[in-house]
Amino acid sequence: MAATTEPVPQEPMTVVEDLSAVLPMTAEMRGDRLWIGGVDMTKLAREQGTALYVMDEEHIRRQLREYVKWTTYHWRDCRTIYAGKAFMSVAMCRLVAEEGCSLDVSSGGELAFAIAADFPLDRVYVHGNSKTMLELHEAIKAGVGRIVVDSFEELERVSCIATEMGKMQGILLRITPGIKPDTHGYIQTGQSDSKFGFGMNHGLAMEAVRRALELPCIDLAGLHMHIGSQIFALQSYAKAIEVIVHFMDAIRRETGLVVRELDTGGGLGIAYGLPDEPSTVEQYGKVIVDGIKDHCERDGLPVPTIMVEPGRSIVANAGVTLYTAGTIKEVRGIRTYVAVDGGMTDNIRTALYDAHYEVLVANRADQARSEVVTIAGKHCETGDLIARDVRVQPIEIGDIVCVCSTGAYCQSMASNYNKQVRPAVVFVSGGEARVVVRRETYDDMLRCEIR
Repeated sequence: MAATTEPVPQEPMTVVEDLSAVLPMTAEMRGDRLWIGGVDMTKLAREQGTALYVMDEEHIRRQLREYVKWTTYHWRDCRTIYAGKAFMSVAMCRLVAEEGCSLDVSSGGELAFAIAADFPLDRVYVHGNSKTMLELHEAIKAGVGRIVVDSFEELERVSCIATEMGKMQGILLRITPGIKPDTHGYIQTGQSDSKFGFGMNHGLAMEAVRRALELPCIDLAGLHMHIGSQIFALQSYAKAIEVIVHFMDAIRRETGLVVRELDTGGGLGIAYGLPDEPSTVEQYGKVIVDGIKDHCERDGLPVPTIMVEPGRSIVANAGVTLYTAGTIKEVRGIRTYVAVDGGMTDNIRTALYDAHYEVLVANRADQARSEVVTIAGKHCETGDLIARDVRVQPIEIGDIVCVCSTGAYCQSMASNYNKQVRPAVVFVSGGEARVVVRRETYDDMLRCEIR
């Protein structure tokens, strides 16, 4: 008779292990506390004050390297362009430059940050559906690598400014491929009804190509598309690539132009909640690059330089926001509110998109998340909620509340509503914490006042 083997009992996961999909890669539990980048989050919060943005530098670098690895794995001539709108600071621009990647800016202000960081301007791509004459002038004068042109008016303006400066300006035409991905309506950008780019319908995209080829001081290097953000379903990209490569073939047949560069945008989703199952960078790179190669081979086209523009998936899970619990209010039979010293001024995404976040108590990391509470902000709005009905450890006033996956679109969309100062940003790595953006002061907010 064969011997039977008793199953080995599995050790229960700690809270930090359970939340590993939404925490920075260096997150760990030491004693009863959460540590990131070798830094004690409770101690950091009490030294720097809260609210506080914390970014795991090692996580950011790893994500940039993953994109470079899994795109160039399939085609050597690929570029990773970090979308600065997700999170931008001088320190972040320098980090992107150190990793050999390029930078996407969407305003004159973002370009100013790139210049302040001494970012290589030939690796800067300028976006925006309504760039002002001043912004275009600044970009062309600075010598940016590409301007992503969004309208016929902009085509004329770029040509006029470049001619006046005696420069040849490289551009990409933004094409809307008519693909509607499965994501929030506010962050769908590639469907036919969009404020962005030249639509494929009614021949507008081809008309834009012809006009770009006619205008002086314009180098039409290629095409750009972006179908949306926080996308899990990779088939949306596959369909968009089929459409755009077919259009490249039509361009060659009708004008003789061979498209040299194809920018496929960004939008790969990340895990905000434990049920989320986003695709990996490896899977994304294969769908994008192999898709372009396969369709180019089908149409007899040379494979262009391929660009991707990740933003959220570089920094979102790299960041957390730390708050101090200020009040606890139990509404019997309904919910318990834990109010913190921040809110919609440092994270507007819940109010804007009904975003979901996972939460833990940084100074009780060894305890189970056994209670359900709603994390509320301090501002004069009923909708000022950070996380609705989320599991946390038993919480007390003065505890350090850690909201996960806040590295993207929190600091960059922060405001001074109620004249709240915006938080500091701290990079952590190798046991060191460095403030890369200091906390605002009342004097900062008063600086532009005429008194």
